[in-house]
Amino acid sequence: MTVATQSLKELSLEELCINSIRFLAVDAVEKANSGHPGLPMGAAPMAFVLWDRFLKFNPKNPKWFNRDRFVLSAGHGSMLQYALLYLTGYDSVSIEDIKQFRQWESKTPGHPENFMTPGVEVTTGPLGQGIANAVGLAIAEAHLAAKFNKPDTKIVDHYTYVIVGDGCNMEGISGEAASFAGHLGLGKLIALYDDNHISIDGSTDVAFTEDVSKRFEAYGWHVQHVKDGNTDLAAIEKAIEAAKTVTDKPSFIKVTTTIGYGSPNKANTAGVHGAALGGDEIALTRKNLGWEYEPFVVPEEALNHTRKAVERGAGYETEWNKTFADYKAKYAPEAAEFERYISGKLPDGWDKVLPTYTPEDKGLPTRKHSETCLNKLAAVLPELIGGSADLTHSNLTEIKGKGDFQKGQYQNPNIHFGVREHGMGAICNGIALHASGLIPYGATFLIFTDYMRAAIRLSALSQAGVIWVMTHDSIGQGEDGPTHQPIETLASLRAIPNLTVFRPADGNETSGAYKIAIEKAKQNAPSLLAFTRQNVPNLPGTSVEGVAKGGYTVVDSQGTPEIILIGTGSELSLAVSAAEKLTAEGKKVRVVSLPSWELFEAQDAAYRESVLPKAVTKRLSVEAGSSFGWHKYIGTEGDTVSIDRFGASAPGNVCLEKFGFSVDNVLAKAKQLLG
Repeated sequence: MTVATQSLKELSLEELCINSIRFLAVDAVEKANSGHPGLPMGAAPMAFVLWDRFLKFNPKNPKWFNRDRFVLSAGHGSMLQYALLYLTGYDSVSIEDIKQFRQWESKTPGHPENFMTPGVEVTTGPLGQGIANAVGLAIAEAHLAAKFNKPDTKIVDHYTYVIVGDGCNMEGISGEAASFAGHLGLGKLIALYDDNHISIDGSTDVAFTEDVSKRFEAYGWHVQHVKDGNTDLAAIEKAIEAAKTVTDKPSFIKVTTTIGYGSPNKANTAGVHGAALGGDEIALTRKNLGWEYEPFVVPEEALNHTRKAVERGAGYETEWNKTFADYKAKYAPEAAEFERYISGKLPDGWDKVLPTYTPEDKGLPTRKHSETCLNKLAAVLPELIGGSADLTHSNLTEIKGKGDFQKGQYQNPNIHFGVREHGMGAICNGIALHASGLIPYGATFLIFTDYMRAAIRLSALSQAGVIWVMTHDSIGQGEDGPTHQPIETLASLRAIPNLTVFRPADGNETSGAYKIAIEKAKQNAPSLLAFTRQNVPNLPGTSVEGVAKGGYTVVDSQGTPEIILIGTGSELSLAVSAAEKLTAEGKKVRVVSLPSWELFEAQDAAYRESVLPKAVTKRLSVEAGSSFGWHKYIGTEGDTVSIDRFGASAPGNVCLEKFGFSVDNVLAKAKQLLG
């Protein structure tokens, strides 16, 4: 690509601003010798138009509630967003932060991270996650607007804008999320597609030749095309204005750009996608674009213009504060509830609704106890919103009598995600990261966490307070067979940092798991709850309080135990029954429930020792899943009742029996350990 060389005096104010974005990106990537300069160079015009003429935000209060949300789904181009944050006056990104791009503990990491950089709404990088997060942000806005706005006063009224790239549109998750957004008619979601035809492997023609616009039309989006995204700012502005007039469907604006715009030798090549330009090429690019400034220098005229966002933002917030004051005067109860939502507080006594059980209460599947908890909680926590990936009546996740979240019915909390596990995961993350106090939950079979693992991992990484409700948690799932029976799944989920995994044994432990999960959601941390399909008894000794410690003693011996049986979920009852038989034979047996490894590890050493004393080396774990990870609790002299092969198609009780999950087998293994 060639661009006519411009002298500095010929650059308009808009060109100064756009080139400021470009060269901050170029210089930062060059200094780091790492990064993706091509996207910021090509997408700078559309980003400038969006941030300068449309985006509502307050740089001095990045958490102002009614701001528009901006997502850079093509997160590899992160310097685009950091340049915009600096230029518009966010305190979170200084010129020194720009110079520290991709360095240790920098506020300008390699991909945008919401927990590192105020002004970044969601953590993007894995392609397609960002546009799915944006769908979640738009759902949160639509839900809150429907719940709280009044005909004469709107306190929830903002847009979600997202810049997506070719890679985002190749990833399947974007199709799941876009299809769902079209179904819902999310009119305040506007996506700008950086159509530059280049990915790491070169021209997208080697793998990606579909008509993306037609695909989004088929999804039910309003679609436009800006043919010259390099210089036609008026066309970009006109397209965004048109998108805002479409209120009954999301908007997709294909903006055709040149990756690495301005670089004489690397523009429109894969060479500018993911590597620094190099000193010689930067010099040529500066000359080509008439940029006579030293690295990291922004012309005063450009900075004065972009920093007008500070005054605009203060005005937006002041105006909204007046609107909210008026709302509060007219609708005091609703205003109080709204303030509680966005403060992240829970109502007093909310957890009192969680049921408790005695051994005399009928044994039920823990998924049924989960349904009871969700519905009890929904009565006191109207911020609960979520649903299942087409398994509502298997996961038992419907909030009864509250209606479905559908187009024109956004006030309702029950979301039917369809068979879109991965999209559901990232959408739930977006709802949580909207920073409005909503508590999203997403449900499917435990085995299908494999379809959404990237989103679950990102919920933990980005501190998104989502509750993952997973049912059919073992070979006890039964006849569907090994494709649907999780084996290694719990072990792999327990390996994700900042994710609290629960496998409750009965009704009391299910209530305990929900209590902690709700609290963690308000603390911006996700939890995953794994529930049984099959009935389990309510056991003596289980408690809500015990679950909070992650592990605790449910049956103890007189004096120091000779052996400790450790169980989770449906297998805890096997350990309890085996302990009864061993005790009748004169053995000293302790039974420990370990519903959450993460919570147990968070306890102090003295407590952990009181539950699992080092002196007791004969230990047997009982869990219908992989033995992987259990050796940290059973030691070198212990053993497991576990399963390290795939399951089988048979009734659940038959599967459990055949794989050794019976009182007799637990008893036999315990006796073997006792010698």
